[in-house]
Amino acid sequence: MSHISYNKQWQDAQIAMVDMLAIETPEQPRQPETDGNAAFQLVATMFVKYVQIFRKLEQCYDQIVHPQKRRLIRTVLDGCMGRVLELKHEMISMDFSEYHYFDDILADLKLTPNDLEIPIPNYFVLERAQAIEKRERLLGQILARMTLDNENQETSGIMTMDDAIRIIQSHERARQGRLRAKQIGELRLNDQRARQRANMGESKMDKILAATIIQKYYRRYVVRREVKKFREEEYMFLGMAMPTFHKDPLKRLLADVRAHEDERRKRQEKHEITYQQALIATREKIKQTEGPDMKERLQEQIRQWFIECRNVSQKFPDFPDEDDGGSNKIFEKKTVEEIQEELDAKLESKGGKGDKKGKKGKKGKKEKKGKKGKKGKKKKKGGDDEEGWTLPESQFVTEMIKPSTQTYQSFWETRDEAHNFEQNHDNEIVKEEKRTEVTEEIRIEVDALMREELKNLKAAIDKTKEKKKKKKKKKKAKKKKKKEKDLTPDRTMESLYEELVMNRIIIRPPKVALSDFLGDFNYLPSLIRQAKHEPMPTMYDVKQLTALYGILPLGSEKVHEIAPQVKGLLICGPRGCGKHMLLHAICNELGANLFDITPQNIYETYREKEGIKMLMHLCSKVGKNLPPTVIYIGDCEKLFKKKLKPEEKQFEPKRLAKALPKWLKTIKPGDRVLLVGISHEPYQGVVKPMMKIFPRVILLPRPEYGTRLLLWKTLIIKYGGIITPALDITSLAKLSDSYAPGHIHNTIVETLTERRLAKMAKHPLQATDFIPGLAHHNAIYKEEEDAYKSWWKKTPLGKKRERFLDELESGEGDGKGKKDKKGGKGGKGKKGGKGKKKKK
Repeated sequence: MSHISYNKQWQDAQIAMVDMLAIETPEQPRQPETDGNAAFQLVATMFVKYVQIFRKLEQCYDQIVHPQKRRLIRTVLDGCMGRVLELKHEMISMDFSEYHYFDDILADLKLTPNDLEIPIPNYFVLERAQAIEKRERLLGQILARMTLDNENQETSGIMTMDDAIRIIQSHERARQGRLRAKQIGELRLNDQRARQRANMGESKMDKILAATIIQKYYRRYVVRREVKKFREEEYMFLGMAMPTFHKDPLKRLLADVRAHEDERRKRQEKHEITYQQALIATREKIKQTEGPDMKERLQEQIRQWFIECRNVSQKFPDFPDEDDGGSNKIFEKKTVEEIQEELDAKLESKGGKGDKKGKKGKKGKKEKKGKKGKKGKKKKKGGDDEEGWTLPESQFVTEMIKPSTQTYQSFWETRDEAHNFEQNHDNEIVKEEKRTEVTEEIRIEVDALMREELKNLKAAIDKTKEKKKKKKKKKKAKKKKKKEKDLTPDRTMESLYEELVMNRIIIRPPKVALSDFLGDFNYLPSLIRQAKHEPMPTMYDVKQLTALYGILPLGSEKVHEIAPQVKGLLICGPRGCGKHMLLHAICNELGANLFDITPQNIYETYREKEGIKMLMHLCSKVGKNLPPTVIYIGDCEKLFKKKLKPEEKQFEPKRLAKALPKWLKTIKPGDRVLLVGISHEPYQGVVKPMMKIFPRVILLPRPEYGTRLLLWKTLIIKYGGIITPALDITSLAKLSDSYAPGHIHNTIVETLTERRLAKMAKHPLQATDFIPGLAHHNAIYKEEEDAYKSWWKKTPLGKKRERFLDELESGEGDGKGKKDKKGGKGGKGKKGGKGKKKKK
């Protein structure tokens, strides 16, 4: 694609964004929506459309070369990404479910499942490539040093004479065995040749007869080949046979596309360097040529203001503080009298703050109570039928999306760039930006000079002295801020990082991408819900949820500061479903550090209360200074077990469970630190404390038929196999029901050995080759799956979901869980009654 194509794609995305802004910020206030289903459908449709815009903008930002366009696209991209996260959390608060299905919306909008896949922006890693490379180099050096130390310790012992003799004997026996096998092979070959010579007679066949026999067999072979080919084509046309896959036919094409994309990224770097150089040079040029005139003009204007104020009020005015805008306050569209009145009113308010506080005390409380009541009703997302549901305002829309869209419409939409084929930066824009910066810098300098000049004038003419009161207030404000205790004030970040690596807290995750986690789209959830059944999520839904909870919030600092915060994430499911794969994919897609604080891992190095305190301090300090950071706890259900087994007690997991709640409070928006727990038996832990640490849950299901079929197809080709009509993939997908993806992966790896791959030309792969290997693995039984479902129903979100479904079935309430909150309705009336008594 050329730059024209990407500009057209950017234009399409902006047109779609304008349509979304019409929904987000209508000219007239929208009436509250009383129908819960209609409100949810609106949010779900907005989510799908924002994902479409997000996909287009991500590709444009990755491939557009123009540096000034990329800055504007980046702002819209981050705003769109944040809005997607906000809408996801809004949907969770509306129907109390982690998983949402959009098959009916995709059908209405005529989209495919691929159009709904959440993209992972490439800039998460590419823009931090140098920092990641430096960190990987440091990690590799420390790990290499650790390996050498371990080898030196192992080889420090001296070999005994008996050990040396034993090694020599084993090697000599192996040499003699190889020599004997070679001799026997030569003898057998000679015997075979002798037998062949003895069987060959002296009589010779007629040439015509020999040619006839050869023709007969060859014609028979040609006919059989044509019939077989015709039969295969007919079966493929009827959909009764699978096409033969040797290697991916698009592999070469994809390689060319990736090479073209890499070339455009290199051009991006060159253009960015040129742009940065132009910024510095233009700024210096404007400062030298236009700076003196700006300074002189500004001083004259301020002096004129002094004289005018003196003529009006018979005294010199007070110069506005820098916090209030300095001289910018003077040149607003106001008269001299209005400015002087504002300054006088400020001075009076400073003196009489105590009286005003006393008067406003009761009123303020009443107003706050009223506001709280209103907010509380809104937070119910359509609580009362009288009010209904309204779309909450978004900071991403008002601060990022809307201003950027207006900038695009006013400047880039109508700009003719036919002459700018190389997509170099625009010098006029650079001059305007730098002229504003230089003007502001000179204004600050002039303000400082004019304050001194005004002070001297007042002392000479008005004979007054300026009072300083603000500095004391600033000092008091600073005292209110509590500083966190630094347990390692004298140590560098490199030494702390090295300590964590040496103690095996920081580890290197395997290279896995989120796209390697395979899952098929669920096409029937709307029909299943019409039949009043709850559809099971698929691996595709798990992958989407991982991107929304674990990757997108941590990728951008601006998004993390504003978006709904996810501090703890629990990934649970049966063994072999890909929990660790998702963890490693999160780290690789972000280029994040991975900290392993599993109790078994930290037991030897960080013991007792002080050791845990130091560990959490190191994780916090290093993680916040080297973001993004993923902190991992394996078998996290052991932290919340009531009774531990003797072998589990020795690692003291409870001490980590006590330290985590306090530590999570120190994680603020913008820190980009995520705590990830992995568990294959979450039902063994106590639910309430576990959900306080891990408020978001990704429950991995057993793979359904579509995912299993996709796994067999993809993995067989990946490991060198050839799928022919002889291999019945559909039967394998049915037979592998109740097996995890890890079991299927291991079966394929064990079956496709070098010896078996070498025989494929004569003996194609068949389903029977994989069945013995699959039978060695333990299946996921229904009892285990039911245990996960019943555990999820006990979680806070699961309880709300059950109550929500009960209300919808019974027709009582509005389906928003109001019965339990009001008390006295349904099965939760007792709890509601107790709540009322306490309030009385």
